Amino acid sequence: MGEINVYGIYFPILLVQAVIAYVLFKLLTPATDRLIQKGWIALPSIFNLCFYLGLMLLVHWLFVWLWV
Repeated sequence: MGEINVYGIYFPILLVQAVIAYVLFKLLTPATDRLIQKGWIALPSIFNLCFYLGLMLLVHWLFVWLWV
């Protein structure tokens, strides 16, 4: 997909997607923390990693779908 040019500075699309996914992750983490505290999630660190990667996949899919 390439890069995004912001005032002469080129940012890779993957970096922009990662930042957007991280912001979404931070906004949705309080909801998942409640599930972790209740014991519904056995391995919280692995769950958080998979949750972030899932958000990254969703953001990437939206970028590809909207760019075409």
